[in-house]
Amino acid sequence: MMGANRCHKVQEEETQWPYVYHMNPTTSHFTETRTKAQEEETQYTACMAAPAVEIAAVSALRSVMLRVRHAAERSGRNPGPVRVVAVSKTKPVSLIRQVYDAGHRRFGENYVQEILDKAPQLPEDIEWHFVGHLQSNKAKLLLAGVPNLALVEGVDNEKIANHLDRAVSNLGRNPLKVLVQVNTSGEVSKSGIDPSGCVELAKHVKFRCPNLEFSGLMTIGMPDYTSTPENFRMLSKCRAQVCKALDMAEEHCELSMGMSGDFEQAIEMGSTNVRIGSTIFGPRDYAKKQPD
Repeated sequence: MMGANRCHKVQEEETQWPYVYHMNPTTSHFTETRTKAQEEETQYTACMAAPAVEIAAVSALRSVMLRVRHAAERSGRNPGPVRVVAVSKTKPVSLIRQVYDAGHRRFGENYVQEILDKAPQLPEDIEWHFVGHLQSNKAKLLLAGVPNLALVEGVDNEKIANHLDRAVSNLGRNPLKVLVQVNTSGEVSKSGIDPSGCVELAKHVKFRCPNLEFSGLMTIGMPDYTSTPENFRMLSKCRAQVCKALDMAEEHCELSMGMSGDFEQAIEMGSTNVRIGSTIFGPRDYAKKQPD
């Protein structure tokens, strides 16, 4: 049993707010004069703290979780279905572990070699997301090296879908959840299928790839956020078209959109999956990037 002045994480459920923490009754008594917001702030502050001095990443994570919750509430949404993926590219395993120890379980990487290096050094209950374009010749390597890969956010053509499908089958894994990446900003240099082709690609994943589970759509806006919020509107439009074609309820089709600079607006516009990197972990040092 945990000590009287420590907190524990309750089992996560899909229909609840992703990270709910309960204090021991002897240390978390709130007087009746406290407001709900004050209670939330106190509870998050105590439970998300590191054992000694709270590190910056843990403090930032706590702030992000509260901002996500409030953004959902502002738009009249239940914050429960909104997932936060902590994108840890270029960051050391030690820092990821600090955030993990604070209660977070969803992490994302953009480079195959980096996730292959990090995943074996971290707990197996992490839900890894691979975010962005994946080369087809790296599909089997990724799946074999990361057994706890939960989602690929970056299927942008039939070839990579087929390679992932075969790799899952050959490895005997459970069906892999994937998101179709849509290029909503129109940048030639950016990966993602053109919005006009998203329906056909979604159909291909759904009906031609039995070892993949079509779970929704994702987009990556312009680095300077000048494509916000138009790219969010475009992805929502794509979802409506895809769901109509697949006879799928929109609430069952994920929208992965929103990053450090615009995740609150993305949530207010319907995002169910936000990818937060530098706001949690600080500026990235690309000199430390592992070659892919």
